[in-house]
Amino acid sequence: MNFIERVKRGTITIEVRAFIPEKFINLLWSQGIYASNIKKIDLTTFLVDIDLNDLKNIDKIAKRAGAKYKVVGKKGLAFYIIRAKRQLSLVIGALLFIGVMFYLSTYIWGIEINTKKVLSPFEVRRQLDKLGIKPGIKKTALNVYSLEKQIEDSNGEIMWVRARIEGSTLKIDIEEKTNPPILRNENQNGGVVAKEDGVIERIYTISGKPMVKSGDVVKKGDLLIAPTQGKEGFEYTVKAEGQVLANTFYEKDVEVQVSGKIKERSGNKQNALYFECLGKKIYIKKPIKNYVDYDKIEFTGNLIKGETYYEINEKEIALDVEKVKKETVDKARETVLKEIDKDAKITQEMVNVENEEEGKVIIKAIFVVKQDIAVTNSQT
Repeated sequence: MNFIERVKRGTITIEVRAFIPEKFINLLWSQGIYASNIKKIDLTTFLVDIDLNDLKNIDKIAKRAGAKYKVVGKKGLAFYIIRAKRQLSLVIGALLFIGVMFYLSTYIWGIEINTKKVLSPFEVRRQLDKLGIKPGIKKTALNVYSLEKQIEDSNGEIMWVRARIEGSTLKIDIEEKTNPPILRNENQNGGVVAKEDGVIERIYTISGKPMVKSGDVVKKGDLLIAPTQGKEGFEYTVKAEGQVLANTFYEKDVEVQVSGKIKERSGNKQNALYFECLGKKIYIKKPIKNYVDYDKIEFTGNLIKGETYYEINEKEIALDVEKVKKETVDKARETVLKEIDKDAKITQEMVNVENEEEGKVIIKAIFVVKQDIAVTNSQT
């Protein structure tokens, strides 16, 4: 027997259940099938070893003998080769995956730009496009030191640039030039002006000439105390100082759903993981996404990206409008208190509720705040 024949051969152990076991064995022998190691288990059940090549004929014999069988054991070189092939496929697949990941890691797949106030990331990204720097460029084709100089030379607002590669992301930090502050003369004073709109209640003048009186309506920037003093014709310049109390107004409008159907998250969620290759998503973990309605939130990483699906359910609500009104006004009041100075006080609240379609109401809250609106013109 040559090597190939030996490889093809293998021994199968089958468990046979038949009312007349001898009939099944006789049929095996009559078909020229070699049977060995026949072991009786009970009156109708026995074990028998046959060649792997003869397994295809067992179905016909079992039907003729009215028997049932199942494979319970395998041995032989053929089965070792089959098992080795499966393991080899897994190893090759793992090596191939690692190879693809390594190959993809040699490219830049994301560009992160950090700027301050004057320069926008969009302007920098447009400059990078002109230089041929975009996602998909090979790392070896990018010289970060040369890139830093090119970006710095392209815009006069840039003081310095730092570029670096972290994973598959190109990160660029830009520090902008800051103009020196305008120095003012200590004696320079353009008078006391209003820092916001209001109705004057009372004015206290330390120095300077009052320009408004109680009950006057003023706008932001209006002159309240002029930096002059003395009678007409004998006026002289002074530093305007004083306190101007006024009633100011803060309005907060909030739309609230009080009846009908609303959508909210049920708490169920599913995650998906994938990486992108040549513009296509290759999923490592796929979501089932059997939700009728859902919110999708995407998150990104250097290489592996993901998506989270939150299930959305629809439910019927019927809220107490008065209770909603009180809670909304309380939250609006807290917001106003955070916006005003500690010395300022809320003296009056006016609330109006307007009905809208589809079970919605608009709650309008106006807060009257008594506060000092005086500020020197040199500070504005």
